[in-house]
Amino acid sequence: MKRLEHSPDPAYAAGPPSHPLPIVLIGAGGIARDAHLPAYRKAGLPVAAVVDLDSDRAIDLARAFDVSSTYTDIASAVAAHGTAAVYDVAVMPDAFASIIHGLPDEAAVQLQKPLGYTLAQARDLIEIIRRKRLTAAVNTQLRFAPQVAAARALIAEGAIGELVDIEVLVRVETRWALFPSVFGLERMEMPMHSVHYVDLVRSFVGDPSGVSAVTVGHPGKPLASTRTGYLLHYADRPLRVTISTNHDHTFGPEHQASAVIWHGTDGAVRAQLGLLLDYPRGGPDRLELTTGDGWRDVAVEGSWFPDAFAGTMGALQRYVTGESSSLPTSADDVLRTMAVLEAAHEASRAGGHPIPDS
Repeated sequence: MKRLEHSPDPAYAAGPPSHPLPIVLIGAGGIARDAHLPAYRKAGLPVAAVVDLDSDRAIDLARAFDVSSTYTDIASAVAAHGTAAVYDVAVMPDAFASIIHGLPDEAAVQLQKPLGYTLAQARDLIEIIRRKRLTAAVNTQLRFAPQVAAARALIAEGAIGELVDIEVLVRVETRWALFPSVFGLERMEMPMHSVHYVDLVRSFVGDPSGVSAVTVGHPGKPLASTRTGYLLHYADRPLRVTISTNHDHTFGPEHQASAVIWHGTDGAVRAQLGLLLDYPRGGPDRLELTTGDGWRDVAVEGSWFPDAFAGTMGALQRYVTGESSSLPTSADDVLRTMAVLEAAHEASRAGGHPIPDS
């Protein structure tokens, strides 16, 4: 039987749109400066405006990237650009509902991940999107990271045989002070970080049939959770999927890890995601392949940040302009990622299956 990973969506391998639409960037924070705008400039995607409540911040970012217009409110941006632009929402999920309410009906919009903090919030957003007939995507950019794209191609062509195991291992020291908005969240690690890996797994092998999980905080940190472990169950195939994230490895770089490994019946592919090693400076990216005769490096250009951000925006733009017939990062698809996260949260809260009396 042909599996999903053997016939990935063509959007994952497509290049930039032939006739890109102007982008209206909503939010002038760090992710916009470090990833969105560098990626769009590198890919030749035009940015028409920056919108932020802080006028000085919007002007400063616009000047740094030669963007001609700035606004302090959505209404002014919509009045100027209407449905002829793609709205790129680079803010925290709390603001999504008010922003998309302010967009014109039938507009194209890309929301920063996650699609809400909970499944209920995600469903509410989907309801607004459908009511306004928006073409909406979510910036689940790890799907488009260069190392992931190369691994996806290798697996699709059968380089490692039948996929039997996916392992994500993140063991790093994350400097949460760089993200002050996360300190008050009731749910933190799952929606704000490991959502990337759950979403990535879904993009390769589809929805799991069930999930086991544990997510916990650290006694020395005022955060709801900083470490998570998932087991994703696929009842119809002999596939093991594990995701382990530990943001509390404060004992030096020697044993830090940030990798995804795909094991097959005939080989394996390992992608090292250097971004998380000493974030935000990052460490080396690497892609390795083995077919049983030793590991060898596979040459890959680019990195998760910023290059993957051009992939998600490019996929949305090609779909909007009719150049592509599919949108793998649609809000409807990412709603399923949020459903897996919700199940994982509930599994952790339940405390696992009780141990029977001996």
